[in-house]
Amino acid sequence: MELRTDLALEVREVKGDIGGVLWEEERQGDITVSRMDVTTPAGARSLGKPMGKYVTVELPALTDNAFRTDERFEAVSGELSRLVPDDGEILVIGLGNRAITPDALGPKTAAKIVATRHIAGELKRSAGFDCLRPCSVLAPGVLGQTGIEVLELLRAICKSISPAAVIVIDALASRKLSRLGRTVQLSDAGISPGAGVGNNRPEISTKTLGVPVISVGVPTVVEASVLARDLMGHDEQTRENGEPMIVTPREIDLLIDRASRLLALSINSVLHPKIDPIDLLSVT
Repeated sequence: MELRTDLALEVREVKGDIGGVLWEEERQGDITVSRMDVTTPAGARSLGKPMGKYVTVELPALTDNAFRTDERFEAVSGELSRLVPDDGEILVIGLGNRAITPDALGPKTAAKIVATRHIAGELKRSAGFDCLRPCSVLAPGVLGQTGIEVLELLRAICKSISPAAVIVIDALASRKLSRLGRTVQLSDAGISPGAGVGNNRPEISTKTLGVPVISVGVPTVVEASVLARDLMGHDEQTRENGEPMIVTPREIDLLIDRASRLLALSINSVLHPKIDPIDLLSVT
């Protein structure tokens, strides 16, 4: 059975140690940070993931309690800061369908990112915003809503504004219920939207856009057949009318709300480190 997951960590768990893939793990209290670097084409083929860095931050469940800038925020923002260029304009993209809750992570995070590209010149100086980094934000919707592939749209935008990097936020698929709402994956290898649930869209990456692409995501769904195999050790019939069934947590609304807040706090903090991220969140 094909492994349906967007998490590089989970592929490695199934396949074991792979040549051309460097691996380290660090414990930070209740948080585990796993860093994987796919350094060779052979390693990429074996893992089924493009060459690049993959960071997995495993957290206490986001739905257990509310938070502000706690250790979860510090872990995610610290790892993100290693991937984002120090200077230059950043384009933040929230992928997904806001009308479908498990897929709404990207748009809801994008709504909490502070757009600053338009604040320039005398306005920027007189308002005391000299420390703000240029940032533009877009939640482009999905192909079924717009008739336009996201990659086509991003190519046009990148050609026009030439960002130093693109941060892409998307909901992910996992192979374990225990990782839903308590895992963040960051990568500089780009993203193939919908790959984890078999709805592959064109790859968004440095190769296709011509600028660095950092993907950020939280798993919100498990394919039922993958879950059944993981729990029972063998395949079960989990398709309705030939279509794969998807499992998502009962508290998915709260999960998306908390996860989008965590990612927005982290991105805003990395882009504007001299300003309290809570203050930035309050103006979105």
